[in-house]
This record gives sequence, C-alpha cells and structure tokens, in this order.
Amino acid sequence: MGAMAGLQPQHFLWEVTDRVAVIRLNRPERKNPLTFDSYAELRDTFRALPYASDVDVVVIASNGGNFCSGGDVHDIIGPLVGMEMKELLAFTRMTGDLVKAMIGCGKPVIAAVDGICVGAGAIMAMAADLRLATPGAKCAFLFTRVGLAGCDMGACAMLPRIIGQGRAAELLYTGRVMRAEEGERWGFWNALHAPEALDAAAMDLARALAAGPTFAHGMTKTQLNQEWNMGLDQAIEAEAQAQAICMQTRDFERAYHAFVAKETPLFRGD
Repeated sequence: MGAMAGLQPQHFLWEVTDRVAVIRLNRPERKNPLTFDSYAELRDTFRALPYASDVDVVVIASNGGNFCSGGDVHDIIGPLVGMEMKELLAFTRMTGDLVKAMIGCGKPVIAAVDGICVGAGAIMAMAADLRLATPGAKCAFLFTRVGLAGCDMGACAMLPRIIGQGRAAELLYTGRVMRAEEGERWGFWNALHAPEALDAAAMDLARALAAGPTFAHGMTKTQLNQEWNMGLDQAIEAEAQAQAICMQTRDFERAYHAFVAKETPLFRGD
C-alpha cells in the first residue's frame, strides 16, 4: 500500500482531499479531449488505485464547463487512419484497459458531468459507479458518426445494463445526444444538479462514501461487476462469502457497538 496524494500526472489534474481523489482532464479550450498519452496515464493511475492507502473514492470531474470530448481528432483520429491492424488493435485494447482499470480499481468512482460528454468521454461516465450531471450535459456515444461500430470499450455490454437494451441500441446505432433529463429518466444519471452546484454535490457524495465502511464498499463494487456473469445461485453464494468476510471487519463491530449505544458509527475502513 502506498500514498497517491502526491501524484503529479502530466496529462490531467489530480487532487486528493478528505480521501477523495479528483481527476479533471485539462484541455478545456478543446473541451478536454483524450490523447494516446492521457489514455495511458489514466489507465495506469486507475491500475495503481487498488494499492492506494490514502484514497477511498474517485471523482472524475468536468473542467471549463465540459467533461470530455472523446479522442482528439488531430492527436488520435488522424494517426489511426494511417495505422496497420496490429497497431490499431494495440490502441483499442489500451482504451478498453482504461475501462477495466476503472472497474477493477476497488474504489467507488463518481462521474460529475457538465457540458460535452461524448465518445470515450461518454464511456468513462458509463464506466463510473455513479453519475451526476447538469441539465446542460450532452452525452453521446458517437462512434457511428466517425464510421465506427457502437461496440467500443465495453459499451454493448455495459450500457444496456444501465438503461436497457432498446435504449442502448438506439444511442449506439444513431450516435445521437442523450439529453440530460432523458438520461436521468432512464437511470444513466443518478441526479441532475445546477452547474454551480455540481462539484459540491459530487464531493458531498464522495465524502459520504469515504466516511462509510470503505472495505465493504470495495466488496460491493467487486460483486456488482463479477455477478454480471453469474447465475442466481452463484451470486447468492458469492454474496454469502463476501458478507462473511465483511463481518470480520472492525467496521462491522464498530457499527454494532454504536447501534447499542445509540451513536453514529465512525468507520475506518478496516
């Protein structure tokens, strides 16, 4: 286990407060596009998070009124046109590895989305555990707009589980913008907040999670993802084992003693 508060990434902003790490892509003049380097650095950061001793929750926030405009047209799309299959597959595997790293990081991830959230940006929001947005958020899985399939970075597996098969199919085939109120109604956005209140709402939620039983939160995240591929009997047994492990934690014992004393439990994540 090691500390990550002092991380100094080159391709995005990083800040840790109250055991909450906040990530912001930092090219606001271009609506925060991704590059080959920022993809890789984000992937590596999420891969390191399971071992972080000072981070319990991650917020991926907006910057300059926008979340992420996807792969940079000049830095990514242009070079891809000239690549051979082996290089292309290495790139698409790397982008998928970012999603796998987010899912496997062991910490709740919150996306706080304002403005543009398209392409790989929409995928990052999709891969978060919880999603907050503003009424002006514009989310689009626009891969077909550039001549590609909608099945990018796990979208065909994950998006239908969040909003349903028919709605996901429409967004992935058409590449159209999912309006914010539509996304909230469909369950993609957990809540909508005014732009000036978005960051505070995300941090309030993150701090509440960080103040909870964080070891158990990690177990919840693991089960939410692993149970996709289980039958009901397997899932119930997996949860029995997971809960028995959590019953050995000091947080469980603290909660019991606090309940008996009619006090609020103070969780420490152990």
